[in-house]
Amino acid sequence: MPTVRPDLSIAVWRKSSHSLNKNDCIEITDHQFPGSVPIRDSKTPQGPAIAPTAPAWSTFVTAVAAANVDL
Repeated sequence: MPTVRPDLSIAVWRKSSHSLNKNDCIEITDHQFPGSVPIRDSKTPQGPAIAPTAPAWSTFVTAVAAANVDL
């Protein structure tokens, strides 16, 4: 079954509160696209975005937090 990419032209993006008003982080959308978590680079908001599945994003975030990785 082919993957359907969400229409990101309607996305409302947010940066992490840990970004300290810098442009060196990612932006995500929350709860707008059930089943996926669109992600883009805050330095190039008109550039490409990825949209991993929500479970894949959750696994990634959990692994980074467990490893105490400071990205």
